[in-house]
Amino acid sequence: MKRTVRHLADGREIIYFDHAGAPERCAADTRDLTPVAAASEIRRDPLTGEWVAMAAHRQTRTYKPPADLCPLCPTRPGKPSEIPEAGYDVVVFENRFPSFSQHVIGAPSTVDDLGLVPVAPGRARCEVMCFTSDHAGAFSRLSPEQVRLVVDAWADRTAGLAQTPGVEQVFPFENRGEEIGVTLSHPHGQIYGYPFVTPKTERMLEVARAYAAEHGRPVLGDVLAAERKSGARVIAEGEHWTAFVPPAARWPVHIQVVPHRHVPDIPSLTDAERDDFAKVYLDVLCRCDALYNRALPYIAGWHQAPVHRDRDLSWLHLELFSVLRSKDKLKYLAGSESGMSVWINDVTPEQVAERLRAAECAVSPAYSSAKHRFDSGTSQAQPLR
Repeated sequence: MKRTVRHLADGREIIYFDHAGAPERCAADTRDLTPVAAASEIRRDPLTGEWVAMAAHRQTRTYKPPADLCPLCPTRPGKPSEIPEAGYDVVVFENRFPSFSQHVIGAPSTVDDLGLVPVAPGRARCEVMCFTSDHAGAFSRLSPEQVRLVVDAWADRTAGLAQTPGVEQVFPFENRGEEIGVTLSHPHGQIYGYPFVTPKTERMLEVARAYAAEHGRPVLGDVLAAERKSGARVIAEGEHWTAFVPPAARWPVHIQVVPHRHVPDIPSLTDAERDDFAKVYLDVLCRCDALYNRALPYIAGWHQAPVHRDRDLSWLHLELFSVLRSKDKLKYLAGSESGMSVWINDVTPEQVAERLRAAECAVSPAYSSAKHRFDSGTSQAQPLR
């Protein structure tokens, strides 16, 4: 991997990750940009103990620009973008409209100085990652070699953000599709360096800690072993990774991609594990798009260990889920889910897994051994009702 660090016109860092033999990245950003003015703060809910971010400056962020003005495409004559180069393989840059920023000023206090609701600057870092320079592309259509480059870039940025002042947890993720709320259609993801450990991770750590104390083993390791033994919910499997629908799935389409080895984060993966992930994940994404014969809107994110604690309890894995419950119907988070965080799924995990295994992948390599081991005999995926 070839790594080049440059800076944009407003001082933000941009990092190019290229395959060997790529041209030198030396183009200058010629735009007239004012410095980033982030005003992020975090407040802790006194009833739940959870931190909530406030980032009002994000109201002015770019919203659904036409394709010829996409800020994530390479710069073209007369159309400068966030990427000054005329082309790139993978690129990461600091978000101009960040939820958290190193440039936030202020000191810890409380709301209205009443001592009840703690307030602190949202001092951390948010980055944008572009997976390809092809505006019409998709992660599911990347080559295994390109996905491996993305994995290496995730590893680099996880390690880099872990050294950034104020960052307590690193979360690389991709939002795909307008149904998810995506406002830039270019294939891209984001990487959040949070100034706290997220509520979901805190809860998972509590469960992992209690399970390890009772059984002496990691809970996700036992779940993985059970899923591989059963096979009822497995949809793809490689030498180092297994993808399955979690047995208590919350979403209409819900998948976890788990390494067979207990590691805390992406930088800890070996070369063989990174290569195998690329193949397994492409298989998973292709099946997702084949499920309804359309591009599946989804959120896919990495669960990694916190930067400074509980690294022995955390087992790296990727989670993908979608709000699409049939080709043209969405699952809305109504009273029970939004109000009480009690999820009600309209389809069983076993049904989803069977349909994903039966989905014919026309794009990604025929890689999954799970389809052959646990083939349901169905010739075509059926829509989730």
